[in-house]
Amino acid sequence: MANADAAAVVTTERHDDVALIRIDNPPVNAAGIALREGLVKAVRELTADGELKAIGLYCAGRTFVAGADIREFGKPPKKPSLPEVCTVLEDSTVPIVAVTHGTALGGGLEIALSCQARVGIKGSKIGLPEVKLGLLPGAGGTIRLPRVTDTETALGLITSGNPIAAEEALRAGILDRVEEGEPAEVALAMARALRDGELKPRRTRDLDPSIDETVLKDARAKFEKLGSKGKVPMRALLAMSHAGDNFEDALASERELFMEAMKSDEHAGLKHAFFAERAVSNIPEARETPRDIDSVGVIGGGTMGSGISTAMLLSGLPVTLVETAEDRADAARQTIEKNLDGAVKRGKLQAEKLDSVKGKLTVTTDMQLLKDVDLVIEAVFESMEVKHDVFGQLDKICKPGAVLASNTSYLNIDRIAEITSRPEDVIGLHFFSPAHVMRLLEVVVADKTAPDVVATGFALAKRLKKVAVRAEVCDGFIGNRILSHYAKSTGYMMLDGASPQQIDAALENWGAAMGPFSVGDLAGLDIGMAERKRRAPTRPAEERYVEVADRITAEGDYGRKTGKGWYVYEDGKKTGPNPDLETYLSEEREAKGITPREFSDEEIVERYITAMISEATRVVEEGIALRPIDVDAVFLFGYGFPRHRGGPLHTADQIGAKTLVDRIERYAEEDPHYWQVPDLLRRMAAEGTSFAEMNEKG
Repeated sequence: MANADAAAVVTTERHDDVALIRIDNPPVNAAGIALREGLVKAVRELTADGELKAIGLYCAGRTFVAGADIREFGKPPKKPSLPEVCTVLEDSTVPIVAVTHGTALGGGLEIALSCQARVGIKGSKIGLPEVKLGLLPGAGGTIRLPRVTDTETALGLITSGNPIAAEEALRAGILDRVEEGEPAEVALAMARALRDGELKPRRTRDLDPSIDETVLKDARAKFEKLGSKGKVPMRALLAMSHAGDNFEDALASERELFMEAMKSDEHAGLKHAFFAERAVSNIPEARETPRDIDSVGVIGGGTMGSGISTAMLLSGLPVTLVETAEDRADAARQTIEKNLDGAVKRGKLQAEKLDSVKGKLTVTTDMQLLKDVDLVIEAVFESMEVKHDVFGQLDKICKPGAVLASNTSYLNIDRIAEITSRPEDVIGLHFFSPAHVMRLLEVVVADKTAPDVVATGFALAKRLKKVAVRAEVCDGFIGNRILSHYAKSTGYMMLDGASPQQIDAALENWGAAMGPFSVGDLAGLDIGMAERKRRAPTRPAEERYVEVADRITAEGDYGRKTGKGWYVYEDGKKTGPNPDLETYLSEEREAKGITPREFSDEEIVERYITAMISEATRVVEEGIALRPIDVDAVFLFGYGFPRHRGGPLHTADQIGAKTLVDRIERYAEEDPHYWQVPDLLRRMAAEGTSFAEMNEKG
């Protein structure tokens, strides 16, 4: 029995001896069950007519079919499936031309490939993004695409998930034409062109694929080197390698690999990451009306302040940046302008708008110029005394209702707010470096922060195209608090026998964007040194303390910016380990009576992720994060956690609470201070519950 919405989603109209099929399933014409049912019904009814010569298929709204319906994710499949729809289109006795506009992605492109001709509207894009969800095209995409284009182009679309413009798709042979006009008008004209022989039909199943085995071999070698990150594109490559087989057998092989992908840990992790980006906006203050933000002030023109200013300018907001001296102000302006020039090169800013955007920047040493801005973000030295001085001045200068934000990475927002007469206007907006590139924004809610100020922080993040995560106040908030804990595990493993190179390599092969020691060198070891000094007075006597990093920084070796840190660098490129490292390690091991031992890569990963999960659990238990999925979002979008693993607490569910408790108790035999089982994790192990269940409860 047809879905009740099918008739509304897919409609047809006759124009003499040609017909049009119109899809209207807002907002993105997702290939849900109503669309699939309606499309099959429309094709069968039109082809039964007997007088039609051609059919034009197009979509209403802003886009062609832009992929699957996310509302069907995780639910039992309903017939007709998308592969069945594609077979009906391909077997049509009346030739069909698909006219794509906006984006034809995933199932949308597979629908177009199943038609006998394809025409793109100028400015549109096509793509197969399934790998970004740990999947592969499962409705013939890996089999049909190589039959209309070269192996390299097909492989790039299938294994990268990145779309290409219609004009490029035309050159590659995927599209037959690129036209201008409204989709309905173009669809009618192209149906007539198909009828008149001006547009030649190409049924993909009848085309002979010419697979370049050398291209596949080179790609296979590349994916093998990526370790766990290469599993998803490798599976897609394997599906495409069957394109030269008998057509029906090739489709069957693709479907088998697709179903295998559906059950994979990679799909589970990437799907979790996909939903995490959306889940974090569900906050208690979501119904509040945000304050208007039409102008921004930034205090401090260093790396963070300049990056924040760049992000604001790219979003269209005018910025007034305040520095302490003219030379520093000039340096900040140069940095921001360089950032904006880089945005043009990366395609993030249109070249013709560059001068206009630069014109919205004011750099000054006069803080009084902030008196009329709607939002001020402080990005000065990480010192409570310095921040108190800044917020004391802002309290006197800024207009009533202006939002006063701190970009502090660790410090207590409540203590920063207490220096003002309006703590309800104070909030933490913790950007991540480089602030104009990194997507994460921790919105730190102090005890007296007004609800509409929280909503304003989230509205700002949306404008900046960032992922905002709500955090309560604690030392380091969500991300840096957890980082401070698990970073110690890498130091302990190093002191106990694993080299920084082995630790970095093991974690990168596991999927981390960069190993922790490489990250330290990139960020600057002086930052970690300052943080260790800040924490020193409160460090428990029973805590193990690794002194090697202090030895390195005492020599003025801060990483990439000085040419030496954990590694040595020449012209910005890593050339090998710090030659002094073995001396530092030997001396500290001897002083502490440590006999180094061997670590397997598996043990390195196990200890690292278990330490991360332990502190992440405490962050959830204490209510610093609203839900486990918020922690996952922080690490996915701010800390380079491998996306295909879904985040630390999604990974915890994959491991299992009982296994984690057993591990921690085993490690605690060697260091009972560091390795302690969180109460929440112990309860979960006893009750057989998961973090996923906590996310569902909200």
